[in-house]
Amino acid sequence: MRKTLVIPAIVVMVISALVGAAGCGKSAPTTVVLATTTSTQDSGLLDELLPTFEKEFNHTVKTVAVGSGEAIKMGKSGDADVVLAHDQAAEEKFVDEGYGLQRVKVMYNDFIILGPESDPAGIKGDKSASDAFKKIADAATAGKTAFASRADGSGTNVAEMNLWKKAGVDPEGQSWYIATGQGMGETLKIADEKQSYTLADRATYITRQGNRLVILSEGDPALYNQYGVEAVNPEKHPDIKLNVQGAGDFVGFLTSEEGQKMIGEYELKGVVLFHPNAAGETRGMGDYRE
Repeated sequence: MRKTLVIPAIVVMVISALVGAAGCGKSAPTTVVLATTTSTQDSGLLDELLPTFEKEFNHTVKTVAVGSGEAIKMGKSGDADVVLAHDQAAEEKFVDEGYGLQRVKVMYNDFIILGPESDPAGIKGDKSASDAFKKIADAATAGKTAFASRADGSGTNVAEMNLWKKAGVDPEGQSWYIATGQGMGETLKIADEKQSYTLADRATYITRQGNRLVILSEGDPALYNQYGVEAVNPEKHPDIKLNVQGAGDFVGFLTSEEGQKMIGEYELKGVVLFHPNAAGETRGMGDYRE
């Protein structure tokens, strides 16, 4: 016997929103609360995208730039309508637990390992990020250098901790481990002041390139940095009036041909900061997760 597929009403609502987004139809004026990462804010990408979105869809976007972990917490508590983050595991858990409707791939860039030009750990040119981290730990233990970490539960911090784990190093509590508890921009500033190593997303580094840190290790597949977007599920927050239409419009815009083109054309100092990779099916309601 063929099974009947029952589609929840909320999914139908978001499908309608996404279809409307693809057609660039205007909705009633509303405010969309976007919880996102400091990298999308600090890089200037949102300043490029949001005016077009707001004009075409008649929404005003209130942006809250925090680490990916905090952005996802905002979605879980109903304090945001839509989440734009770069922590795949946490985003998929957010969706699997029913807090997010789908994880939609939007764009990617990469992480880079930065340090002083003198490179006391000798990692320049290393293609293995975990090997580079092991060398940094060895040099730091010998008193030759230090490492500045965001230590804020962000996507960058999660990627960093995964690299320490691969390197067989537990940095927490070590005298050479500087836990800033700050966003990427501030952590870069502190790393520059201390002339220490750090892990950063390329976009923020290019944006803040006035410091003296240089790229010493890049290109490892482990440094791949995927961004995803999730509309928050209002069924988890029956007492909060979430902007479902606005969230759907925003997801649809980011994954539309127009939004993807704008992302791919955004440059700073001649460098493309983000590479769009929303597959064609993400303009519908397919399985967005990798």
